[in-house]
Amino acid sequence: MTLTGEGGCPIREVLDRIGDQWSLLVLAALEPETLRFNLLLRRIGDVSKQMLSRTLRRLEEDGFVARTVYAEVPPRVEYRLTDLGRSFLEPMRGLIRWADRHQPEVEAARAAYRARGQD
Repeated sequence: MTLTGEGGCPIREVLDRIGDQWSLLVLAALEPETLRFNLLLRRIGDVSKQMLSRTLRRLEEDGFVARTVYAEVPPRVEYRLTDLGRSFLEPMRGLIRWADRHQPEVEAARAAYRARGQD
Protein backbone atom coordinates (compact mmCIF):
# COMPACT_ATOMS: atom_id res chain seq x y z
CA MET A 1 0.00 0.00 0.00
CA THR A 2 1.49 3.31 -1.12
CA LEU A 3 0.83 6.23 1.22
CA THR A 4 3.52 8.61 0.01
CA GLY A 5 6.00 8.97 -2.79
CA GLU A 6 6.24 10.33 -6.29
CA GLY A 7 3.02 10.77 -8.17
CA GLY A 8 1.01 11.39 -5.03
CA CYS A 9 -0.83 8.93 -2.85
CA PRO A 10 -3.34 6.79 -4.79
CA ILE A 11 -5.45 6.16 -1.70
CA ARG A 12 -5.72 9.86 -0.91
CA GLU A 13 -6.52 10.74 -4.49
CA VAL A 14 -9.29 8.14 -4.83
CA LEU A 15 -10.76 8.92 -1.42
CA ASP A 16 -10.65 12.63 -2.22
CA ARG A 17 -12.77 11.99 -5.28
CA ILE A 18 -15.24 9.39 -4.06
CA GLY A 19 -15.19 10.30 -0.39
CA ASP A 20 -17.18 13.49 -0.79
CA GLN A 21 -20.84 13.76 0.09
CA TRP A 22 -22.25 13.11 -3.38
CA SER A 23 -19.97 10.98 -5.57
CA LEU A 24 -21.04 7.57 -4.26
CA LEU A 25 -24.68 8.55 -4.61
CA VAL A 26 -24.11 9.66 -8.20
CA LEU A 27 -22.26 6.44 -9.06
CA ALA A 28 -25.00 4.33 -7.46
CA ALA A 29 -27.72 6.24 -9.32
CA LEU A 30 -25.94 5.70 -12.64
CA GLU A 31 -25.33 2.00 -12.04
CA PRO A 32 -28.49 0.69 -13.67
CA GLU A 33 -28.76 3.11 -16.59
CA THR A 34 -27.71 6.23 -18.45
CA LEU A 35 -29.48 9.28 -17.06
CA ARG A 36 -30.12 12.87 -18.02
CA PHE A 37 -29.14 15.57 -15.56
CA ASN A 38 -32.64 16.37 -14.25
CA LEU A 39 -33.54 12.72 -13.71
CA LEU A 40 -30.25 12.19 -11.89
CA LEU A 41 -31.04 15.26 -9.78
CA ARG A 42 -34.44 13.80 -8.85
CA ARG A 43 -32.98 10.36 -8.09
CA ILE A 44 -30.46 11.77 -5.64
CA GLY A 45 -32.96 14.12 -4.06
CA ASP A 46 -31.36 16.67 -1.80
CA VAL A 47 -28.36 17.71 -3.90
CA SER A 48 -28.33 21.18 -5.46
CA LYS A 49 -27.97 21.61 -9.22
CA GLN A 50 -24.64 23.35 -8.71
CA MET A 51 -23.25 20.57 -6.49
CA LEU A 52 -24.48 17.82 -8.82
CA SER A 53 -22.90 19.60 -11.77
CA ARG A 54 -19.60 19.98 -9.89
CA THR A 55 -19.66 16.32 -8.79
CA LEU A 56 -20.36 15.11 -12.32
CA ARG A 57 -17.51 17.23 -13.72
CA ARG A 58 -15.08 15.79 -11.18
CA LEU A 59 -16.23 12.22 -11.83
CA GLU A 60 -15.94 12.82 -15.57
CA GLU A 61 -12.46 14.32 -15.11
CA ASP A 62 -11.32 11.18 -13.29
CA GLY A 63 -12.89 8.84 -15.83
CA PHE A 64 -15.70 7.41 -13.68
CA VAL A 65 -18.50 9.04 -15.71
CA ALA A 66 -18.93 9.83 -19.40
CA ARG A 67 -20.99 12.80 -20.59
CA THR A 68 -22.68 12.79 -23.99
CA VAL A 69 -24.14 15.96 -25.48
CA TYR A 70 -26.67 15.61 -28.30
CA ALA A 71 -27.00 18.45 -30.80
CA GLU A 72 -30.70 19.03 -30.27
CA VAL A 73 -32.79 22.01 -29.28
CA PRO A 74 -32.82 22.13 -26.33
CA PRO A 75 -29.53 20.25 -25.94
CA ARG A 76 -29.83 16.81 -24.40
CA VAL A 77 -27.03 15.71 -22.07
CA GLU A 78 -26.71 12.19 -20.71
CA TYR A 79 -24.40 10.67 -18.14
CA ARG A 80 -23.30 7.06 -17.85
CA LEU A 81 -20.71 5.06 -15.99
CA THR A 82 -17.52 4.28 -17.86
CA ASP A 83 -15.76 0.92 -17.59
CA LEU A 84 -13.63 2.46 -14.85
CA GLY A 85 -16.76 3.63 -13.03
CA ARG A 86 -18.33 0.18 -13.34
CA SER A 87 -15.15 -1.41 -12.00
CA PHE A 88 -15.58 0.65 -8.84
CA LEU A 89 -19.11 -0.66 -8.15
CA GLU A 90 -17.98 -3.86 -6.41
CA PRO A 91 -15.72 -2.15 -3.84
CA MET A 92 -18.38 0.56 -3.45
CA ARG A 93 -21.01 -2.09 -2.64
CA GLY A 94 -18.63 -3.53 -0.03
CA LEU A 95 -18.30 -0.12 1.59
CA ILE A 96 -22.09 0.33 1.56
CA ARG A 97 -22.61 -3.14 3.10
CA TRP A 98 -20.05 -2.33 5.80
CA ALA A 99 -21.77 0.99 6.58
CA ASP A 100 -25.20 -0.64 6.74
CA ARG A 101 -23.92 -3.39 9.03
CA HIS A 102 -21.93 -1.16 11.38
CA GLN A 103 -23.97 2.05 11.50
CA PRO A 104 -25.59 1.13 14.84
CA GLU A 105 -22.13 0.59 16.37
CA VAL A 106 -20.90 3.94 15.02
CA GLU A 107 -23.97 5.71 16.42
CA ALA A 108 -23.48 3.99 19.81
CA ALA A 109 -19.82 5.03 19.89
CA ARG A 110 -20.77 8.62 19.07
CA ALA A 111 -23.41 8.66 21.80
CA ALA A 112 -20.92 7.24 24.33
CA TYR A 113 -18.35 9.85 23.33
CA ARG A 114 -20.85 12.67 23.77
CA ALA A 115 -21.96 11.22 27.13
CA ARG A 116 -18.36 11.41 28.36
CA GLY A 117 -18.43 15.15 27.61
CA GLN A 118 -15.99 14.90 24.72
CA ASP A 119 -18.20 16.82 22.30
